[in-house]
Amino acid sequence: VQLVESGGGTVQPGGSLRLSCVTSGFTFDDYAIAWFRQAPGKEREGISTINNNDGKIDYADSVKGRFTIHRDNAGNTVHLQMNSLKPEDTAVYYCSARPTGSSWDYWGQGTQVTVSS
Repeated sequence: VQLVESGGGTVQPGGSLRLSCVTSGFTFDDYAIAWFRQAPGKEREGISTINNNDGKIDYADSVKGRFTIHRDNAGNTVHLQMNSLKPEDTAVYYCSARPTGSSWDYWGQGTQVTVSS
């Protein structure tokens, strides 16, 4: 199982970034995918989840209305469109995968997002 994040970088407040999580080594349709983030000195925070079976999407209150998760089943990829970025969005962003009913056992290496003027 492999998950590879990309798309991070440095952006000014109010800017946008699109993160991608390319997956391989498992049946994509059988796994839910989530994005987490961890800022220095803070606990890891789950920010968005997209289910595999019913397509249900959830967002943390901190990103609701600004971030959009999208699942590309043909490309085994999940994207996270991040708009109206704030300095408090600065963190390492990770994607994770879990089979239905299981735990978040599979992780990517992370991609750094920095929001600064």
